[in-house]
Amino acid sequence: MTVPRILFLSHSHAFGPFRVGSHHYARALAADGADVVHLSTPISFAHRATGRISRETLAAVPRGPHVDGGVTHVVPRTLLPVPYARFNVRRELARHGLPTQYDAIVLDQPLLWSDALRDMTTRLIYRPTDLYPDGVKHTLQQRILAAADGVIATSSEVLHELGALTVPSLVIVNGVDAARFTTTDTAERAAVAAYVGALDARFDWAQLAAWAAAHPDVRFAVAGPHGSAPDNLPSNIDLLGAVAYDDLPTLLHGARLGLLPLSDDPLNAGRSPMKLYEYLAAGLAVVTRETPVLQADPAVGLYTYTHAADADAAFTRALAHVSPNQAGVARAAGESWEAKARTLREFVLGL
Repeated sequence: MTVPRILFLSHSHAFGPFRVGSHHYARALAADGADVVHLSTPISFAHRATGRISRETLAAVPRGPHVDGGVTHVVPRTLLPVPYARFNVRRELARHGLPTQYDAIVLDQPLLWSDALRDMTTRLIYRPTDLYPDGVKHTLQQRILAAADGVIATSSEVLHELGALTVPSLVIVNGVDAARFTTTDTAERAAVAAYVGALDARFDWAQLAAWAAAHPDVRFAVAGPHGSAPDNLPSNIDLLGAVAYDDLPTLLHGARLGLLPLSDDPLNAGRSPMKLYEYLAAGLAVVTRETPVLQADPAVGLYTYTHAADADAAFTRALAHVSPNQAGVARAAGESWEAKARTLREFVLGL
């Protein structure tokens, strides 16, 4: 096989403020010579009509195929959300004149599953990025596992929750575009604690507020879209809204500490937060709630807490960590997307 053709079926498109694993894998594999198409969850008319997707967000998403970094991106439009929409991946690709046969399909969005995918490739890989204990995604996940040729999970917890598998499996945790986030500036950072990411049920607003109240001399910079912040947050919390991916390095280089205040949501147990290595690569120490995936490593500036009672002590230790956190930078350098893409490619094409 000289030029492998690979299709990613992903939960997120690449035209918003977030970059997810499938975006990075697609880019790295294309740079390595693969022919890569990235198709993401359709944007439905229902989402647009109810305001779940803003006009500004929609305007940033190209209609039809868009090539960037050697990857052909497709964001379909449907009347109803999947899986209720009558959506067919093969038909969507053919409509745009794109290939419908692939050496490998890597699927991380259960809602894009259909039996027709099995006929489009000899290597169907399921790449679960989250826990789906029940609901529609759980049902679809069971069907995918019955048809898949291999599984690549983003954490050992996610892999464990799939149960006994009859196909080859591998864990590849999320990585980092280290070159983008690393800086040569060695000046000690100001007392700024940053959070970048989603502000949904998995985010612990109460813990953020408690840290801010206990440390009025620290500025808390919170970047993320679609958040419903509680009232009366301490005045040293700045809600920045969505920050473009290209602007994240500048934001993080102005901070000393990266925050991962995970809530009690049980789905946090399997998360492999991409921000962990982005924080470290940018020279920040990190404080996070401990999970089966996220464990303390003070030597590289990673501090954890288990509940509210010990959260402030972990925050204080992380804030006192040497700045910039060069040990964290070195640790993140070993978690590049390029290295992980090579591992993924070897696993997938070796099936």
